[in-house]
Amino acid sequence: MKHWERALIAPDATLRDALRNIDATGAGIALVVDPDRRLVGTLSDGDIRRALIRGENLDGPCGAFANVAPATASAEMDPASRLGLLRSRKLRQLPLIDDQGRVVGLSTVSDFLEMPERTEAVVIMAGGRGTRLAELTANTPKPMLKVGPRPMLDTVVDAFAAQGFRRIFLSINYRGEQIEAHFGDGSERGLHIRYLREDGPRGTCGALSLLPTDVTGDVLVTNGDVLTKMDYGRVADDHAVAGAAATVVVRDYEMQVPFGVINADQGRVLGIEEKPSQVYRINAGVYVLSPSARELVPSEGSFDMPQLLQSLIDEGRSVRAHRAEGYWVDVGRMADFARANEDYGAVFEGG
Repeated sequence: MKHWERALIAPDATLRDALRNIDATGAGIALVVDPDRRLVGTLSDGDIRRALIRGENLDGPCGAFANVAPATASAEMDPASRLGLLRSRKLRQLPLIDDQGRVVGLSTVSDFLEMPERTEAVVIMAGGRGTRLAELTANTPKPMLKVGPRPMLDTVVDAFAAQGFRRIFLSINYRGEQIEAHFGDGSERGLHIRYLREDGPRGTCGALSLLPTDVTGDVLVTNGDVLTKMDYGRVADDHAVAGAAATVVVRDYEMQVPFGVINADQGRVLGIEEKPSQVYRINAGVYVLSPSARELVPSEGSFDMPQLLQSLIDEGRSVRAHRAEGYWVDVGRMADFARANEDYGAVFEGG
């Protein structure tokens, strides 16, 4: 929020002053702080209204009526996590504090609606059944499984929304009606959400053939079960600068042999390497595709992303790798699901 400092008020200011403060800022909240700007509490117009109903006087000190345990966020928390926290806790405002408890900012839901809109469309593949999580997905599509306090698809969508991506297509099949009921047309989130309804399994990119003809530019594609702190805007920008047909996001993945490895020649031991590791570059499940690349997706049947990328390579087209850092987990197995839930609070709500 711009000019968030106007929301600050001293504990000995009156409730009347607090009302004027809230009205002037339009933030819907006053931040009660001590002389060092440490957060004492928050005071919403609802808090004041309830105080008046109880018979309190408008000339009383506002600090006496503040919520002294409000939800806050670290100043270092990224925008996507702030938006996720606002939505998961059904908040309108989120004070930002430093490690000394001092107020250094204020995030509101409207902040994200004012962010410049990206031109690229986003396709989130959310049609799979999740057979490796079968005990959890008997009645729920995998992207709607809760990781932390909300469905993981919420976290994926919020990550794009927080970076200015507004036009989102959700590819649905298995129990897709649950996804449609949850997200609707996206208007309540400030988004434009539409659905690519698969009439059967279409593979990991077959649903791209269902995109409407008005999608003419580059498209970001991601799996609905990939939770990451990725900078999608940078991926899209670098793809455009490179003029590539496709970009695949890659990550380094280390695998360690849990034993000592013997290097031997004709029965003679030449050396022993204790528990060596090998680093592989893996597909992170996030892509950018140019319009010409999408033309290779057949209109019917199942088609997987590796098939599309290989077809482009075989034609001599440019397929670039974009190396991404930061948190990433593909929630495909029970162990990954457990890890994502264990990590969620620190990664997506802890800054």
